[in-house]
Amino acid sequence: MARPYLGIPRSLIPWAPHIDEDTCIGCGDCLEMCANGVFLLDDAAGKMRVAQPDNCVVLCDKCAAMCNEDAITFPDKAEMRSLLQRLIRERRARAAAAGQPDEEHRPGA
Repeated sequence: MARPYLGIPRSLIPWAPHIDEDTCIGCGDCLEMCANGVFLLDDAAGKMRVAQPDNCVVLCDKCAAMCNEDAITFPDKAEMRSLLQRLIRERRARAAAAGQPDEEHRPGA
């Protein structure tokens, strides 16, 4: 299970790479670039696969820059930032309504 990001369950954040199967040549550069276990080589297809999308660091897209075939894309960063801001506001509102401190900004958190 992926760790929360800014106090938001990672499952609510749709940030992950997409691999164009027609463009991917299975070189593995993305696998070498990412230390988080996001990618896996599908030996049968000779293509890379996104095996653990929630392991992708939110807003990181370095693997796409390493792909010489331009086979890796990500969601729009500006839209993702807007979504994250909305989710943070909602988390804070829930905490305030419950009379609890904002867990993300609690001392020692």
